[in-house]
Amino acid sequence: MKTRFAPDRGLSSRMLITSFLLGLLYVGFVALLIALTKSAVLAVLIAGGMLFAQYWFSDRIALYAMHGRIVTPEEAPQLHGAIDRLCALADMPKPRVAIADVDLPNAFATGRNPKNAVVCVTTGIMRRLDADELEGVLSHELSHVAHRDVAVMTIASFLGVLAGLITRFGLYGGLGRGNRDQNAAVIMLTIIAVSIAVYAISFLLTRALSRYRELAADRAGAMLTGRPSTLASALTKISGDIAQIPSRDLRQAQAFNAFFFAPAITGKSLSSLFSTHPSLETRLDRLGTLSRELGEQA
Repeated sequence: MKTRFAPDRGLSSRMLITSFLLGLLYVGFVALLIALTKSAVLAVLIAGGMLFAQYWFSDRIALYAMHGRIVTPEEAPQLHGAIDRLCALADMPKPRVAIADVDLPNAFATGRNPKNAVVCVTTGIMRRLDADELEGVLSHELSHVAHRDVAVMTIASFLGVLAGLITRFGLYGGLGRGNRDQNAAVIMLTIIAVSIAVYAISFLLTRALSRYRELAADRAGAMLTGRPSTLASALTKISGDIAQIPSRDLRQAQAFNAFFFAPAITGKSLSSLFSTHPSLETRLDRLGTLSRELGEQA
């Protein structure tokens, strides 16, 4: 889909390379396990069905989990007005608009493609940000929609799950042949070793892809509005307010970190290699550089 969201060639190439490595890892893993166990085919079929369901119903799943509801222009005129302006500026179809009645200040985009997308904001973020800051956040989320990031991350993140399912089927198959095959122990050890390696590598690659995706959305959204400083201001406010929310409330939303505008839980205890988002400092530095490039007035 063609839009006016500005491309970022450097980040796009890194995301492409990371996606290719994930796919290569997946193909190699499946090929190896099919050679080791006939049960791998069944695992692929089951996992494929789960992937399809997750991909096709991603909008409903996310809204249900976050207690979000679709709102009409009459119910949320300012929110719809901001999205209308940004969609016209980006020359893209307007997604459905939803609000989640939770205090966590955040936003996310979901849906299998731009025509079936939903942009959801929480009441917490609407209460904390001014109109320009909220527009900056919405431009970030619309960039995710325009670039089909939800579909990309759904498929990428599922590779690790698929690897686990294939491994379980292979392991059970190896155990079942234990009395007949003298090499059963070697087969099982190989499957376990490969499974651990694949899961670890796919986990790190998926997290790296998520971080690239967030930086690309920051840049594209800020260039669309021409005001990187408002997005930076929104990031600073949201990150500061999230830190004051009780940990038990944040943990309930942590499963959606990869789709949030800002992660529900951050901190020094989480290595940058394991994070779904770049650090706040990195995002602010990038936006500051972009602001200077655009000659934005303070």
